[in-house]
Amino acid sequence: MDSLKNVLLVFVASEGGVDGTRSVHAPERTSLLRKWIDSTAGDLIKKTQFAIPPLSLMVLASVHVEGVRQEICDLRFDDLPLDRNWDLIAISVQTGTAARAFRLAADLRADGFRVALGGPHVTLFPDNCREFADVVVTGEADDIWKDVLLDLRNDALRQVYTATSFPDLGMPRPIHTGLLDTHRYFTTNIIQTSRGCPFSCDFCNVHIMNGNRLRQRRIDDVVDEVRRFERNDRRIFFFVDDSIDADPEYAKELFKRLIPLKIKWFGQATTILGQRPELLETFSRSRCVALLAGIESIEQTSRMAHRKTQNRSTDLARNVINIRQSGISLYGSFIYGLDGDTLETPSVILDFIRYTGLDVPGINILRPNPGTGIFQRLQEEGRLLFDPDDLHAYRYTFGQELLYKPKNISVPDFIESYCQLTKRIFTPARSLQRGMSAPAAKTAVALFNMFYTYLYSLSRKDLKKQLKCHTQP
Repeated sequence: MDSLKNVLLVFVASEGGVDGTRSVHAPERTSLLRKWIDSTAGDLIKKTQFAIPPLSLMVLASVHVEGVRQEICDLRFDDLPLDRNWDLIAISVQTGTAARAFRLAADLRADGFRVALGGPHVTLFPDNCREFADVVVTGEADDIWKDVLLDLRNDALRQVYTATSFPDLGMPRPIHTGLLDTHRYFTTNIIQTSRGCPFSCDFCNVHIMNGNRLRQRRIDDVVDEVRRFERNDRRIFFFVDDSIDADPEYAKELFKRLIPLKIKWFGQATTILGQRPELLETFSRSRCVALLAGIESIEQTSRMAHRKTQNRSTDLARNVINIRQSGISLYGSFIYGLDGDTLETPSVILDFIRYTGLDVPGINILRPNPGTGIFQRLQEEGRLLFDPDDLHAYRYTFGQELLYKPKNISVPDFIESYCQLTKRIFTPARSLQRGMSAPAAKTAVALFNMFYTYLYSLSRKDLKKQLKCHTQP
């Protein structure tokens, strides 16, 4: 066996405001004052927006092979350490960051580094990625990453590694955080209890990537991981499951077990939680301080048009109120621009926010993710505003560009109504008021709202720049 092999695991930042204060469409401002403001605000945004380490790279970094040493490079914070000899540089590719990831891969290979590409985009579109990599890894890589590292150690790397089945989450798979710089993140206590989703919303790719069946870890393993993580980081825990309440009995048993540990935690749930008083009480007793719920749309026609069938629009307000009354703050994520939406929808959203007292409203523009049902349908209907054959043209931005033509609203009217909606929701006064009224995590809620006030102002500038380009002859 040759000497120690070194592997660098790379997370690529997005181009939009979610990872800082970058403008997408408006001209770059280069004054020293502007750079200082953007840098300072960007650092605060990362913290306030619950900047967390990339779980996928934490999973890979926890795979141990004798003779191989791995490190994580998070490009939200780090520069690439290219002054060192890396035997393999592995880049996790999201579709929204694919163009940046491919440019980086090309530069690294030009400098003589060997590059592996994996992640959701590579899994969905492997043929689109092969020209940019020496090694392509598709599927959930929990098991096959060990094969990659063994082959690297033995100088026998293959060009393609494919996970032919989902990994068995019932097997103990301890995650280690020793490679992370604890202080740069809001928390490093990132816990995943399950993968897969039994629902099939057409704008989401979770059920495509991870299957329609919920696969769960053993509760004992999750509890052990919480205990182990808390020794290194005593801050809040984040359960990153798309719906931590997807299996109510599992969730109830898990969080009953966590009550004696007295951790604080937040996660992502469905609003159906508001109809399950026993589970809601268990969440509250286990010190859940905040949840993110995908409300998406209050319009029943929009929910049906996009297969969002797991709860009824008539129950949404009461469910939100019940969750907040249990002492848990709620981030409610909306999508404006779905196929049942009209110019009346912003007023409905505003009324809902006022009535429920929602702590953090997220007003998103529909993102037609390549590989999803909505992308396919919009492509067939000729409604995409970017070349559907150029997957590199798709990028993730913080509501800073419109990528499709809404069904019932013209592009100019949509952009104007979206800008007015976010302008009315996010003001400094309303942001502070939401923080004061939040059931829990009042400071975080206030700061989150304040930075959304800033980020949505950035969004409005970029959307109006796009509108100007759209209406030019």
